Amino acid sequence: MIKQAKIARYNEHVLVKYQIYNSIFLTLPFDTINKTGVMLPLFHEMCKSGFNLKKNPTEIVDSFFKTYYKNATEKEKIDVLFRCIQFIERQVVLFDAIEDAAYPIVHNMDGVGTIRNSKEKASQENKTAALKKQLEEFKVRLVLTAHPTQFYPGPVLGIITDLTEAVKTNDFLTIKNLLAQVGKTPFFKHEKPSPYDEAVSLIWYLENVFYHSVSHIYDYIQNNLFENEHIENEIINLGFWPGGDRDGNPFVTTEITLNVAKRLRQMVLKNYYLDIRNLKKKLTFNGVEQDVLELEKVLFNNSVSPELNSMPTQEEFLNKLVSIRETLIKDHYSLYLNDINSFINKLRIFGYHFATLDIRQDSRVHHNVFAQMITELAENGISIFPDKYLELPKEEQINVLSNVFGDIDISIFKNDMVAKTLGSIKAVKTIQQNNGERGCHRYIISNNQTSINVLETFAMFNLCGYKNNLNVDIIPLFETIDDLTNSLAVMEELYTNKAYKQHLNNRKNKQTIMVGFSDGTKDGGYLMANWAIYRAKQQLTELSRKYDIKVVFFDGRGGPPARGGGRTHQFYSSLGPTIENKEIQLTIQGQTISSNFGNSDSSQYNIEQLLSAGISNEIFDHNNHIMSKTDIKVMDDLSKTSYQAYVDFKNHPKFLPYLERMSTLKYYAQTNIGSRPAKRSNSSKLNFSDLRAIPFVGSWSQLKQNVPGFYGVGKALKKYEENGQFDKVVQLYENSDFFKALIKNSMMSMSKSFFGLTEYMAKDTEFGEFWNLIFSEFNETKRLILKLTGYHELMQNNPVGKASIALREDIVLPLLTIQQYALLKVKEMQNDENVNEELMHIYERMVTRCLFGNINASRNSA
Repeated sequence: MIKQAKIARYNEHVLVKYQIYNSIFLTLPFDTINKTGVMLPLFHEMCKSGFNLKKNPTEIVDSFFKTYYKNATEKEKIDVLFRCIQFIERQVVLFDAIEDAAYPIVHNMDGVGTIRNSKEKASQENKTAALKKQLEEFKVRLVLTAHPTQFYPGPVLGIITDLTEAVKTNDFLTIKNLLAQVGKTPFFKHEKPSPYDEAVSLIWYLENVFYHSVSHIYDYIQNNLFENEHIENEIINLGFWPGGDRDGNPFVTTEITLNVAKRLRQMVLKNYYLDIRNLKKKLTFNGVEQDVLELEKVLFNNSVSPELNSMPTQEEFLNKLVSIRETLIKDHYSLYLNDINSFINKLRIFGYHFATLDIRQDSRVHHNVFAQMITELAENGISIFPDKYLELPKEEQINVLSNVFGDIDISIFKNDMVAKTLGSIKAVKTIQQNNGERGCHRYIISNNQTSINVLETFAMFNLCGYKNNLNVDIIPLFETIDDLTNSLAVMEELYTNKAYKQHLNNRKNKQTIMVGFSDGTKDGGYLMANWAIYRAKQQLTELSRKYDIKVVFFDGRGGPPARGGGRTHQFYSSLGPTIENKEIQLTIQGQTISSNFGNSDSSQYNIEQLLSAGISNEIFDHNNHIMSKTDIKVMDDLSKTSYQAYVDFKNHPKFLPYLERMSTLKYYAQTNIGSRPAKRSNSSKLNFSDLRAIPFVGSWSQLKQNVPGFYGVGKALKKYEENGQFDKVVQLYENSDFFKALIKNSMMSMSKSFFGLTEYMAKDTEFGEFWNLIFSEFNETKRLILKLTGYHELMQNNPVGKASIALREDIVLPLLTIQQYALLKVKEMQNDENVNEELMHIYERMVTRCLFGNINASRNSA
């Protein structure tokens, strides 16, 4: 039997099924969505035809009501629009479940980029030994972050999971019941979640997805490459930010940090308990049954009542499992050996911590804390620091920071931020005592600009009793283009500092450096941000090797290409020997968690893609990883030209007013999908530097303009076309997998753009010229990217990705129309002297509600 093409499988198992199940959904009776199933398809068709006829959203909505709801009151119209929003939100859930169900059918789970494929390729090329050696050293770390960009509450996540399983088996009755259930289940939150609430939501994925997919991958590697022998490497590590990420989030307290760590421990013990219950049914033999019963009892008690804290040490637990394993081999014909091996692997991977809780804070906050701490220490007669320390030259400050020690009493500090910051450092010790060292051993300094930023953190640990024996990794995060440029000088100052060098020696000469794609793109545009990070990694690799330091790069990536997302594994597979690549570490956030790691199949597939991307760089030949001097020169020039175009755009006098008044920017704070404020400061005035990357990128996505993913690319390409040197860019594209991945991800951003939605802005007296500037750059970029790639349409090489985007965009077209209609209503009322405040508030609420469905449908919009 000939296997269908991937796009054919997608159409059969996603497109057709969605049409069938959506038709069922449209006929279901709901009290709150009365007759909407009949009217929504009519409204949808009116939106499509209306935009084709160059109508604006107001004209489309008015025409719909004039045709189907004659003489409707304002209240009745609003009610219909809200019912449409509710319905579309649930259509997105249905589509998510169908795509998830089809995942292992559409994607080849044993194909290119999977571990099985790498194993077979290594065998064919006589490189199995090299592959095993690489797997003994290489790691992937996925860090789930505290930046939610999707809003599904817990009950809806459960429905999606059940619906996915029902769709897999075509269980129509269950599907119908679940569709009815989703129609009646609330989707939005009336109050902002606390950081602890965010943590609980993300731990759901650890419990229900990663626990199974990570162990499955590890078991496969152990069974098929290492012949069931122990591997001295976990291979896959998990990290966790909710409850530990303090950057710009005043709601994260020491108590919340400790409670999240406790929850992580409790949930991994709960999963161990469920596993041991299954083992108990199988291991009914003499010599092992009693041991299993004892483990079941202690796991149950500690997962139900974590305050008991009566678990044996992790080493004792592991020894007990190994003893059971040896008894099975010796006395019971190795019955259920794979089951006990899998349990042992889980304990080695997840320990008592489940995922490492990272602590993060902004360097500017640290500096202010440090200054206040010195002042209050002096006021309390504690002379740890010299007089007028803050006025000392940089070199003398560095000397002081390198040599301060103590165990200061936090209770003496009156300043709340000082107490919180030092409290978080003290909390690290507590977490390590309960969850093991892997429970919390990383402290990230965002907006890192100087070596003093790192050494202030280093000093704070030493002042909290660590005595220069830190079992913690201090990680600088370089985000802006300037910070990336300065990172080389910063790290050389640290590598040559005697005290810090000793710290690194204690940490096995390993330094983790984080780079931020989100703020880099916001600061310097798409091409420059990615190229600046690439070059910084090359230079930092060379510097670290010079000082015998093993550098590990931790990528702060968001969902969309503009924030380092998209087809991420392609970037890692494009890295050559000039960038250290023994570990891949990256943040996974918001929609990316649910879309790429939302179930065991997608999680396994995408983790394997990352693993294969890393190991293939070392053991398989790649010709497109090392750029020639000519290619580097072209890439450098493209990024500089793009950067200047983006900076000019960013400095346009209408840039911030356009975002503030024509987009959904201010509504992000009202969505209640995250605990963190939308801005870093409390200023009422919009300041670009205070603006967070998520609402910035997300607002462009809601406008369907996706500026951060393409702006400046067209101008850079056009320069070479006008100079008759476009062949140089074509050569770069053909030679460099890195540049190719950049262009492909930019195409993804552009494929999610739809300027017809906001074409009415072209005639706006204030913003018309600015809208046309964006539209012109979009058209030029699209034309030149198609010329560069030789494609006839965007994403031509990825028909499944293109089809998924098209279907999702089609589902939310009425939602986008309603949102723009509501925005125009609000703008109209703001200009009315006799504004109806209550009515305006209703339309503002409509804008916010539309955000939800748009965010979830896009899957990587922010």
